[in-house]
Amino acid sequence: METHADAVLIVGEIVVDFTLPQQKAESKLRLGGIVHAARGLWAAGVPYAVAAFCPKYLEGEARRYLAAHGCQEFHWVGDIVGAPNVVAIVDPTEVSHQGYEDLLRQCKQVVVREPAPDLRGYSRVVVFPGKYDMGGLRDQFSLDAKFTFDVAYDVDSLASLQPFQARTEAVILSTSSILFAALGADSVDPLIAEVTTLSPEVFLLKENRGGSRLFDLRDGSVEEIPATLGETVNSVGVGDVYSAVMVAYAERGWVEAAWRGCQAATVYAQTTYPDDLRRDVRRSFALTVGELRGLGGTRLPWHDRQRFSIYLAGPDFSYVHKPELDRAVESLVYHNFRVRRPIQENGELPKPASDGDLRRTYRLDCQLLKACDAIFAIPLERDPGTLVEIGMAIGLGKPVITFDPRNENNNTMVIAGSSVYSADLDACLNGTFDALAKLRIATA
Repeated sequence: METHADAVLIVGEIVVDFTLPQQKAESKLRLGGIVHAARGLWAAGVPYAVAAFCPKYLEGEARRYLAAHGCQEFHWVGDIVGAPNVVAIVDPTEVSHQGYEDLLRQCKQVVVREPAPDLRGYSRVVVFPGKYDMGGLRDQFSLDAKFTFDVAYDVDSLASLQPFQARTEAVILSTSSILFAALGADSVDPLIAEVTTLSPEVFLLKENRGGSRLFDLRDGSVEEIPATLGETVNSVGVGDVYSAVMVAYAERGWVEAAWRGCQAATVYAQTTYPDDLRRDVRRSFALTVGELRGLGGTRLPWHDRQRFSIYLAGPDFSYVHKPELDRAVESLVYHNFRVRRPIQENGELPKPASDGDLRRTYRLDCQLLKACDAIFAIPLERDPGTLVEIGMAIGLGKPVITFDPRNENNNTMVIAGSSVYSADLDACLNGTFDALAKLRIATA
């Protein structure tokens, strides 16, 4: 048995990511699945190996690509038949739901190769569960191997991982996962109770642009790790990088490990070029955890977002063509923000409206605006009501995020009065996270 005591073993599927062409970006094709985690470890200078499930046609290319990016050993564990393992991606920046489409997923079958590879030389294993039976591989590992599970889209229960109970170091989830939606959307407590059945040391909850929380299940402590928000080039695989790098640094303690994973993930979101990734990850790792804490960042846990209400200022009328407004609302709701839509709540006025109806609606809208904590404005076609609401919110000292997708309102009062003004929804979403994170600190 060959030993790889210093190498992290990554277990999971290799897919082809196909990002559909966007208005500001061309389509992109690259190896995905656990290859994202592999890129992160290579960039961090961490030795690693791969145990992969992938179609035969991908095996050779994946083996060559990973060998060129630091992979010590490539184990082809299982073939995938009936489907190409190609994932089409609509929104690579995750402004809202990414729109993953696993082509022919209904026809997909995993065939474990025989004989199974000997994986007993690996002591630290990070697993990305999928449609394969992880329990069937348990006997291929040594009894002292420790496992971390990053539970994403194909797992709605941890019951399938029970064979690894007491051999699990960490469980990692994202707020976009099926399991989180089923158990943790309203409260983290049921989720932690489920995770505890595997007896891990820690549980990491990745909360997208709001940062992440590391729950130490040994002593009950919680470490909040902030997000560093900037332009998102491609968010696909960012969470996988976080998980793999965190596991690689676990010997330094889970707190530092989580911070390092977050650093690598942040860089991964900002480039799709491996050499740039490696340069920037290693540069960022020169900072100590203490220095990282001093830099600050955005902390806005999923379950705190509903504490704050966002007034939607915009022509939210049934007769207006407003795809940008609808997209912005979809984005805010996807990220668990509490959006108050005055036209929907207080009613849409008929045309023409009576003086009494106008004054009643004005009063109700003003009351709602004053009651909200922030304003997200979309002044399509220079809507006069929206511009008045922006001015009122500025006068009340409330943070105003102005999304101007058609570049119609780039004037001094709107730009300078807004906390964030942009034609880019990604920038406005970041501004919303920042504004409410500051309110969370102020009201703590």
